[in-house]
Amino acid sequence: MVPDPIRRFARWWRDAERAGCPLAEATALATVDAAGKPSVRYVLLKGVDARGFLFYTNERSRKGRELHATSRAALAFYWHDPGRQVRVEGTTVLLDTDEADAYWATRPRGSQIASAVSQQSAVLASRRELLARYRALERRLDGRPVPRPAHWRGFVLAPDRIEFWTRREPRLHERELFVRGARGWSRRLLQP
Repeated sequence: MVPDPIRRFARWWRDAERAGCPLAEATALATVDAAGKPSVRYVLLKGVDARGFLFYTNERSRKGRELHATSRAALAFYWHDPGRQVRVEGTTVLLDTDEADAYWATRPRGSQIASAVSQQSAVLASRRELLARYRALERRLDGRPVPRPAHWRGFVLAPDRIEFWTRREPRLHERELFVRGARGWSRRLLQP
């Protein structure tokens, strides 16, 4: 029986956090636009479960638009100590608004206000303009909750490929590839 690669990832992530890896939740998210032009940036993983890998963003941002255009994406995690990397490829699905609301409520107030005022990826005339919008919303909502903007949503990347890489000397690294098919996951070893 092939082990569940999503559960293995969860163990590796916990191991990285326990080892004190800085920003163990940081992951490079790669997307492509409708023309196939790639783009990559870091996001923070906010959970992993049987559905896949959860993260949140502004739907109107470049990555949000690209996720809607193609729904294909990839993630890459690297933890220097203990010398592990995980690559994930799959299809993204928009999370429901209840789940987005629940996570939004856990965010620090400053992060909520910043997300509410930022038109992520849009051209900005000046930093002063952004700060002024931030302060204005902060004053307007003084003492009241910050509502989640409708365009701030969660995505889950449902994986169809997960590769685990472990550093080994002399550069004879271990690589295991899990591929999801109609009957579940299959596993194969790859050469370094």
